[in-house]
Amino acid sequence: MYAVIRTGGKQYRVAPGDVIRVESQADGSNGQIEFGDVLAISAGDGQIGKPQSAARVVGQVVEQGRGDKILVFHYKRKKQYKKLAGHRQPFTAVRITEIAYDGQSFKAPAVEKKQPERNRRRRLPRKKPRPRNRRRKKLRQRKRSKTKTYG
Repeated sequence: MYAVIRTGGKQYRVAPGDVIRVESQADGSNGQIEFGDVLAISAGDGQIGKPQSAARVVGQVVEQGRGDKILVFHYKRKKQYKKLAGHRQPFTAVRITEIAYDGQSFKAPAVEKKQPERNRRRRLPRKKPRPRNRRRKKLRQRKRSKTKTYG
């Protein structure tokens, strides 16, 4: 069971339980987002078609953030023109919880929420104190090794 939805100018093939990254959207009620623009639905293998009645895809917001940085570099040769700009595209990660059409409803299996771990301060191993005048020490060692004693 899967559906093809359109949001943010892009099309996504989704199934119950999938996590997709869509263009940044405002949270709906209770962190739920409903996608009404359903282009196609497949109920079984080899069957795909446009939904006759109102179909809907519901998702739960998992995360909101910004993607990796993209560098935009403008350059004109022989003119000493260089311009560098960065861009991070905002996104919303959505877990598809339900696909409903024609009175049928396909739901994703429930995911148990992780309990936050206690904030416990970790102790780092103690470092040995750095010897002072490390550079002088090395120079002395080099001088000693270079000088030869003839006996």
